[in-house]
Amino acid sequence: MRPVLHEIGQFLRTVRHLRPVQIYGRVWFRLARPRPDLSAAPALRAPRGPWQSPAARQPSLTGPGAFRFLNEAGSLAQCGWDDPATPKLWRYNLHYFDDLNADGAAERAPWHQALAADWLAANPPGKGTAWEPYPTSLRIVNWIKWARAGHGLSREALQSLAVQTRWLTQRLEWHLLGNHLFANAKALVFAGLFFDGAEAARWLDTGRRILTQEIPEQILPDGGQFELSPMYHALAVEDMLDLVNIARAYGCDDLATEWSVPIPAMLDWLMTMTHPDGDLAFFNDTAMGIAPSNDRLLAYARSLGFVTSQPASGTKHLPASGYARLVRGPAVLIADLARVGPDYLPGHAHADTLSFELSLSGRRVIVNSGTSVYGLGPERERQRGTAAHSTVVVGGRNSSEVWSGFRVGRRALPFDVSLRDEGEALAATGAHDGYRHLPGAPVHRRTWQLTDRGLTVTDSIEGHGQQRIEAWFHLAPGFRAVQKGDYTLIADDRGVEIATVRHQGSRLETVASTWHPQFGLTVQNEALRIACDSPLPLRFETSLIWTVP
Repeated sequence: MRPVLHEIGQFLRTVRHLRPVQIYGRVWFRLARPRPDLSAAPALRAPRGPWQSPAARQPSLTGPGAFRFLNEAGSLAQCGWDDPATPKLWRYNLHYFDDLNADGAAERAPWHQALAADWLAANPPGKGTAWEPYPTSLRIVNWIKWARAGHGLSREALQSLAVQTRWLTQRLEWHLLGNHLFANAKALVFAGLFFDGAEAARWLDTGRRILTQEIPEQILPDGGQFELSPMYHALAVEDMLDLVNIARAYGCDDLATEWSVPIPAMLDWLMTMTHPDGDLAFFNDTAMGIAPSNDRLLAYARSLGFVTSQPASGTKHLPASGYARLVRGPAVLIADLARVGPDYLPGHAHADTLSFELSLSGRRVIVNSGTSVYGLGPERERQRGTAAHSTVVVGGRNSSEVWSGFRVGRRALPFDVSLRDEGEALAATGAHDGYRHLPGAPVHRRTWQLTDRGLTVTDSIEGHGQQRIEAWFHLAPGFRAVQKGDYTLIADDRGVEIATVRHQGSRLETVASTWHPQFGLTVQNEALRIACDSPLPLRFETSLIWTVP
């Protein structure tokens, strides 16, 4: 009976945050049976301005009908367009047509023409994964980008593009909201500008009205995308740049001006959450290789006239998002003092509150574990769990109640957040209540103090009674822990010692772990774990003293 009651409670703690449209919208979406509108496509609109080359991704088409998505190879000969045995996310990528605008796409144009023709023949309107709203939205945009790059869409493809857009207007993802609804609106804007006439004007108007509502909702005042995932933020940067690009290309300067407003802050946020190696920090669902790389996004932004710059030394707080960046000497620290995400849409959240990542002399040293899988299963739950992040686990529980792939019940709320320059050190402090429901009402409070010579992390677990405490510090691949007497050293793959770890009290041990920088990719690494069963309150310090210049 107890597990059943727990599951009921977990479900109620999850759904109580949903908006009504997410509940009745889900019912409508399942029950509605729209029919594809196969009437003739509108005429094309004449461009009125230049088209800038969008940010390109890595190629995913490896041969005629052969692909590599999410680090998994496959082909149409093996699995066709919609084999149910193929993972859903892989099939989604198959229908995006991202390769039309990837690096070196012009050289693969004959493959692309053949692929589009095969898609048209094999995917009848309204049927299967191909016509789900999210892949439909991304495909509409990619086909139009490809056409604006100078490639001719066949008469059949243009007709299908109109049918896809009409279908999308009947399958808008109001039940999901977030980036899905944003992608729907973006596709309607692209199609509404690419085609001409009254029908296209209606598509454009619908897309614009959704964006007018969703941009201030999804883009926070500090520039961050509201799901608080650096990866989804990078995708949002691409979306906004694309919207400005298409609006200028068709002479809609008022729209381009309107959509340009949040972009400078979004670019600043992107760089704040980027390591010196040029890639994103891993908080919530984040992986490399999904969004265009940062250098491509910044180059795209510059081509559209936006100014970009690198973050300065010192402290930087993103107050609406909750993240902080401390830069001192050879070190860059990025800390999570944030909520898990919007209350009604935490599907991409991890239980990573008060975790952090650290780069030293340009290389990542302390990391969170990343994201390599979606869907359901124990590995997805493990990667979202607190122990997969460089923070503290209390009572063997996750700081936020992540479950079932994309669900969150009880959520950790941060408080007492502050950043300060103490002269000899930069400091950030925060606490969260994610463990307060446990016996003794524990509260985790953490302070980072960064100097030219090292980092001190002070963890306090407030409350009363006895609790199991684990503090995790995941090392980036290429670094390992070496025990020397009473000290633990962190050395790189050449044996060069870069930091000394000092900790008093509980034993510090090295355990095997894994890092997941991309979907479908697992890299072996090590983690430092400090574990004890202790009465509360408890306070302990962990220091890293640099041994590099």
